[in-house]
Amino acid sequence: MLHRLYDWVMSLAATRHAERGLAAVSFIESSVFPIPPDAMLIPMVIARPRSWFRIGMICTVASVLGAFLGYAIGALFFDLIGRPVLEIYGKADAFAELSARYNAWGGWAVLFAALTPFPYKVLTIFSGVTGLNLVTFTLVSIVGRGIRFFLVAWLLQRFGAPIQGFIEKNLGLLFTLFMVLLIGGFVAVRYVM
Repeated sequence: MLHRLYDWVMSLAATRHAERGLAAVSFIESSVFPIPPDAMLIPMVIARPRSWFRIGMICTVASVLGAFLGYAIGALFFDLIGRPVLEIYGKADAFAELSARYNAWGGWAVLFAALTPFPYKVLTIFSGVTGLNLVTFTLVSIVGRGIRFFLVAWLLQRFGAPIQGFIEKNLGLLFTLFMVLLIGGFVAVRYVM
């Protein structure tokens, strides 16, 4: 079923409704949908490299708006909707452990999830459940999703189809390493000073 859903999302990228479809996938992926918007973003930029900025912007704006739905699910409907979504992704047990420390480092967690292959929807819902500061949540979502989608779109526009395989295979690892280095740098500065 997941493979058919992925194929459907990919095929949507070739239709005249591609931009609306990209916005819808980006929006709903931030709260419950399992297929990342990259499945549409990549073929769209390959097909229309001059539109890379517009495509990156659609992805970013829709994803951040969708993150508010995830936040609302956590804040308002956790027991009814949020808990089952976390159980689908196998994160229900981790929820109890993480909630005690989350708000102190929640902004970093949201940024990490916004940039890496970690399911962003898990932390949008979790942020709502724990009541993470909405300004912090918004800012790190904009920065993280913006970096992720604009970087992918720019790389595809700049290097074309040859970089597509590299992006699909290694982007999660590269963003994860970037986040480890970024957070590690801040922690090191904090303890050195």
